Amino acid sequence: MDSQAQLTVDLVAKVAQGKIDIVNAAKLLNRSRRTLERYVKEYRKIGIRFVIHQNTGKSPANKTNDEIKRFVQSLIREKYFDVNLTHLRQLLQEKEDIGVQRETLRSWAHEIHHVKRAKRRRSQVRKRRERMESPGLLLQMDGSPHRWFGNRKSCLIAIIDDATSEVHAEFFESETTLGCLKVMRDYIAQRGLFKALYVDKAGIFGGPKRCNFSQVQRACSELGIQIIFANSAQGKGRIERSFDTFQDRLVPELRLGGIQDIGSANRYLQEIFIPSFWRDQIQVLPRSGDSEFTPVPAHIKLDDICVIKEYRKIRSDHTFSYGNKFYLIESPLRHSIAKQRIEIRTCSADGFDAYFAGRRLAVSEVIEPTKPTLFDLDIQKKLDVLKLAESLRNVSEAARQSGVSRDTIYRHRKLIKEGGVLALKRQILASHPHQNRTDQAIADIVIEFSLDNPHLGQLQVSNHLRKHYQIELSASGIRNVWLRENMQTCALRLQRKQSLPACA
Repeated sequence: MDSQAQLTVDLVAKVAQGKIDIVNAAKLLNRSRRTLERYVKEYRKIGIRFVIHQNTGKSPANKTNDEIKRFVQSLIREKYFDVNLTHLRQLLQEKEDIGVQRETLRSWAHEIHHVKRAKRRRSQVRKRRERMESPGLLLQMDGSPHRWFGNRKSCLIAIIDDATSEVHAEFFESETTLGCLKVMRDYIAQRGLFKALYVDKAGIFGGPKRCNFSQVQRACSELGIQIIFANSAQGKGRIERSFDTFQDRLVPELRLGGIQDIGSANRYLQEIFIPSFWRDQIQVLPRSGDSEFTPVPAHIKLDDICVIKEYRKIRSDHTFSYGNKFYLIESPLRHSIAKQRIEIRTCSADGFDAYFAGRRLAVSEVIEPTKPTLFDLDIQKKLDVLKLAESLRNVSEAARQSGVSRDTIYRHRKLIKEGGVLALKRQILASHPHQNRTDQAIADIVIEFSLDNPHLGQLQVSNHLRKHYQIELSASGIRNVWLRENMQTCALRLQRKQSLPACA
């Protein structure tokens, strides 16, 4: 018995013996008079056993079978190891047809030490900002790089309404300008134009890194959308907390679905996750029923605005440069547009479109012939000699006509047979060292001095050679000699010195 049970037995025994009044005993035990009368009656009948509850040692009527408990714990270890308790309870009900109370499930998970805990963050007092009254007044946008599926990182770019938490999101390889423009364009096509966009100070949105200009900022200006920059991540907490929810729930669902590519992940996100979970459990009703979304005017084409726009100057011959390449304008033109600016629109990584005065122009790449180097000419000369020998089927006649010895032709033919043209290039490079390469006589002096003084660095060796040998060789030249001889560290120089035969 514990102390409370012992006190109850003592007081009830004294009441039964008439040593204490039943009213005072009830006050001491904080029980009613009727309860004390029942205790005294049971004490006189069965003794001190009255204090033991009748259900002690019995299994509860609503106790879950131990087999179900072990099965659920095995599922937590092997299948649902990265799922929180609320999500786990829903998955067990939907996919495994097992209904478990939340506290029961929590105790089972704690027994095997598999409880997904919330991130620990340093608390800081911040003033709470109320939601906007109407949808379309303020939207927040950001990207979240994470291992959403598979082993590679990808980026989830999302835009969320501050009034209702309505969200639109899409996976991309990384957080790029084209990705942000595409998410914004798709959301505007579905809902309409909104008033303001709340973002961080990243360069993509026109932060300080881009000198207050970016393609997203330019597109919002053309659409009449105001950009507001947040001074902290907590300022745009709506989108930041949404990423916590996505990482907590979406990652396990993508893993359970065996999704490993961006296309499948986007289909699951937009067709299953957002309609079935987000809109039912996260999205809320606005305080005001009036929507601030406005339809896109007929004269505005989103595909012409939500793109990357750059400008190039047209040359006198109606060519322009873009991406380190030259392009020629092939569209028929009545007047010359030389010295004018052409607009380059990029909507994907595949290519671009050229526009002038709102008209799309047909362009083609100008491929200029490149002049062969002396090195290329030397290789081509050797290939021509081998081709001549093959056409004549006589090496001696090919050597007589080309002025190349038979041994050289046989050697080049063997090199090409063993390693292709690449082997011939290596052979030419070996016979034609770089013009700035250190002479072999000076390199031998550097090697000998470095082995005698292996502890000296490249700058010290350079100074000693200049002072004692009158050899002008920079520290980088010393290091190049060391690299060729594989003696760039003190340990390598000592090892090579020890491997040399001892002098008699």
